[in-house]
Amino acid sequence: MTVRISFILSSLAIASVAMAQSAFITNDSVAVFYPAHYDAKQHQPSPIFEQEPAAVNPLDAKWPLRVAFSQQNGHSIATIRVVDDVDFYGTGEVTGPLRRNGRTIELWNVDTPAYGVDGGTHLYQSHPWVMGLRKDGTAFGIIADNTWRQKITTADHEVTFDSEGPAFRVFIIERQSPQALMQALVGLTGTMSLPPLWSLGYHQCKFTYYPDSKVMEVADKLRKHRIPSDVIWMDIDYMDGYRIFTFDPKGFSNPNRLNDYLHQNNFKSVYMIDPGVKVEKGYFVDDQGTAGDYWVKTRDGKPFEGDVWPGACHFPDFTRPEVRTWWATLYKDFMAKGVDGVWNDMNEPAVFGQKESTMPRDNQHLNGDGGAAGPHLRFHNVFGLNMVRASRQGLLLANPQKRPFILSRSNFLGGHRYAATWTGDNLSSPEQMKLSVPMTLTLGLSGQPFNGPDIGGFCENSNAELVAQWTALGVYFPFVRNHNTKGTIDQEPWAFDEKVLDVCRTAINRRYMLMPYIYTCFREASVDGMPVMRPLFMSNPKDLSLRSEDRAFLLGPDLMVRPQWAAEVAQPDGGSWQPFTLEDHTDSYQAELRQRPGSIIPLANLAQSTAEMRTDSLTLLVCVDANGQAEGQLYEDAGDGFDYQKGQYRLTEMKAVKLKNQLKVTLTQKDGQLAPVQRQLRIGYVNGGRVKYSAWKTGSEITVSIK
Repeated sequence: MTVRISFILSSLAIASVAMAQSAFITNDSVAVFYPAHYDAKQHQPSPIFEQEPAAVNPLDAKWPLRVAFSQQNGHSIATIRVVDDVDFYGTGEVTGPLRRNGRTIELWNVDTPAYGVDGGTHLYQSHPWVMGLRKDGTAFGIIADNTWRQKITTADHEVTFDSEGPAFRVFIIERQSPQALMQALVGLTGTMSLPPLWSLGYHQCKFTYYPDSKVMEVADKLRKHRIPSDVIWMDIDYMDGYRIFTFDPKGFSNPNRLNDYLHQNNFKSVYMIDPGVKVEKGYFVDDQGTAGDYWVKTRDGKPFEGDVWPGACHFPDFTRPEVRTWWATLYKDFMAKGVDGVWNDMNEPAVFGQKESTMPRDNQHLNGDGGAAGPHLRFHNVFGLNMVRASRQGLLLANPQKRPFILSRSNFLGGHRYAATWTGDNLSSPEQMKLSVPMTLTLGLSGQPFNGPDIGGFCENSNAELVAQWTALGVYFPFVRNHNTKGTIDQEPWAFDEKVLDVCRTAINRRYMLMPYIYTCFREASVDGMPVMRPLFMSNPKDLSLRSEDRAFLLGPDLMVRPQWAAEVAQPDGGSWQPFTLEDHTDSYQAELRQRPGSIIPLANLAQSTAEMRTDSLTLLVCVDANGQAEGQLYEDAGDGFDYQKGQYRLTEMKAVKLKNQLKVTLTQKDGQLAPVQRQLRIGYVNGGRVKYSAWKTGSEITVSIK
C-alpha cells in the first residue's frame, strides 16, 4: 500500500479508529496523541490543518515527548512534561516577552482596547501552539487541536492545555532546528499565499477619514511630502449608517470616482467590512440573510440580535459553507466600485453591552462542514477565521485575476491561509511601542508571517516623539500602517513638525529601498513558512545569549534591526554583523541596521509607490564572510495575479567572491520562466561600518576594486 493510499484510507477512517488508538505518527516526526473517549465530531474538521493528517506508522517507543490526558472540574486537560531545559515561544497574539516560560494565557478572542481586558491575558486571536527550543538548538512544537475556550500554561518543564470543552487531540512535531519546525508547521497548516506587492508598502489610516475629499487630501499630502506610500484605508464612516456593503450618500456618494482618483495617484484602497448586519427590513444584506436563514441562533433557535455600530445586528453563521458562499457573493458589486482590499474588523465577534463583550456562550452554530453543531463556546475562537475564509472566497469571486488582500482583527491558528492581521487596538505609549516587537515576533513564530501593530498607537493621543520613534522602528515590520482612533490628534507624518516629517520620510524611504529584499522574504514565507520578521535566535539556535532578546530582531535572514531606544542588545555571531546606513547623513531616530557576513541584500532605487518600483536597476549590498564570499536571492514577478504559480517569475541567485582587492559579483537566474532582464547594477561594499559604492554598470556581472 502506498503512502498516498494509506493517507486517504486513514483520513476516511480516522473518526472511527480514534477510540481504539492512543497515538500514531503522521510522518517521520509528527506524532498525534488521542485521549480516551475522543469524539471527532466535537473537533473535526479542524480549521488548523489544510487537510486531515493521516496515520502512517505507530508511535515509536523512543518518542521523547508524551501527552497525559485528564479531566478535572469538567475541564479537559492535556499535559506535556519536558525533561530538558527548554525555552518556550509561540502561543500566538499575546502581550509580554518573546520567551514564554512561566506564562498563562487564555484562548478566548476579545475586543480589548489598549489590551486592557483581564490584564491583557487574552487578546483578539487564539493560537493553540507552543514552540520549544532546547539548548542544543533542536526544536519541537505542540498543537492542541481544539477551538473550545482554553488556557495555555508554559512552566519551565511542563506545558498544559486546560479546556472547557470535550477531550481533544494533541500534535507534537520534532525537528532539528526552529527553521525546520516552521516548515513542518506549515506542512500541516498550509502556507500563506503570496500577497500583492502593494500590500507590503506603507499604509495610512485613521478612524476616520471623512468625507471622500478628506481621503483625497491625505493622498495629495503623502505625494506632496514625498512620503512613499501605497494604501489609504476607509473605516466604518464611509458606510451608510454603518450598513456593511453600502456607501454614505453624502460623504462617499461616488466611490468609483474616489477609487479612480486614488488609482491615478498610485494608491490602493482598503475598506472595512464588519460581521454585524443591521437588523432592518428592506436592507438587502439583512433581507437576504433572513430569507436564507443564515444567522447565528440563540439557544432556543431564534436569530440572535446584538448591538454593534449600526444598532441591533444579525451575525452570519460562518461555520456553514452555504453561508460563506452567500457572503462571498456580496463582494462582487462592492469590489466593482474600485475597492482593492478588505478589512474585516470586530470579528471576535465584538457585541456591545453583552457579557464578555461578545455573543452568549450558548448561542448555536450549525457547523455544516461535517462535524456536529454546537455552542458558541466551541466556535467563538474561529468566528473570525471563518469570516475571512468567506471574505477571501468573495474577493476571488469578484476579481479572480487578483491576489486578495484581507486584514483581520480576529483569527485562529491556520487562519494565515486567508488573511493578514494586525495586533488590534493598541495604546499610544512607549511601553506598547516596545511591546509591539515581541508581539509581532511571536505571531510570526505562531504561523502568521504577515502581521504588525498600528504605528503610533491607536488609542489615546500620540505625540511627536512617539510617532518618530515608532515609525523608525515600524517600517521593518511585515505590515506597516499608521492608524489612530476618533477624537485623538492627527498622527500622520506631517502632523507635527518638520523634524518628525523628515524622520518618518527617511524611515519609509528605507522600507521602499529594501522592497526587493522584503518581497523575497515574503516569497520565502509563502513557500516554507519562515517568518518575515524573526527573532535573533533564528540566526544561531545554539547561541543561548540570543534566546531572550526581543528588542532587536531580524528582517529576513540577513538584516538585523536595532531600535535606537534599545541601547544594549544581544549580538549574533559574536558581533560580527556589519553596521551600515542607507543615507549619507542619517538622524538619531533611525534604527541601526546590521548585515550578516556572507550575504547580499538587493536594494531598489527610491520610488514613491511599489507601482513605480523597478528591479532592472539595483544596488547590491555585499557583506562578505571570513572566506571572502557572499550570496543572496532575488525574487521577482508581476506583483499581482497568479501567473507566478504557472512559472511566471524570476528567482535570481547572487554570488560574490573577494580576491585580494577585487570583488566580483555574479547574478544567475536559477528558476522561473520570466525572461532574463538587462540590469543596471551598483555594488555597495559593506565593511567596517561603512558602505563603499561602485559606479553603475550594465550586465549580470560586475567586478569592482576595493581597498
